[in-house]
Amino acid sequence: MAGVNKVILLGNLGSDPEVRTLPSGGKVVTFSIATSESYNNKEGVRVEQTEWHRIELWDNLANIAEQYLKKGDTAYIEGRIRTEKWTDKDNIERTTVKIRANTLQLVGGRRGGGDAAESGGQSSYGGNSGSSNNYAPKAAPVPMPPPPDLAGGNSDDLPF
Repeated sequence: MAGVNKVILLGNLGSDPEVRTLPSGGKVVTFSIATSESYNNKEGVRVEQTEWHRIELWDNLANIAEQYLKKGDTAYIEGRIRTEKWTDKDNIERTTVKIRANTLQLVGGRRGGGDAAESGGQSSYGGNSGSSNNYAPKAAPVPMPPPPDLAGGNSDDLPF
């Protein structure tokens, strides 16, 4: 059976990223982001609804998040839903839902200094979620040259 498990989120970090280093030397970073939507209810009152999402980044994406993300930053995340079940110390079965990200885009300008590749106020990092990922900044868009000055030119020179 085939299926698709893809999540796209754009939200604000609710806390600084939490970094864990594994015995193997790899890193895992977790943080929560909030997404909000607004609508008018039946009475015409504006209602804002906020959802919190637990994000998990591994290896090179974890390094980038550790270095560049802070509470309040806006981030674009692509990944997949992961459900984890465990039994706590009181022998109660617990479930949590996380988003394992494979793409991270920093939205907004830099807070000052740093080597983040900037692209109009955004930096992008992404790839597969395996351990041999190559997370490199996406290339900045190339600006278009200005149109030729046609004022005073001959309309016969136009290509159409």
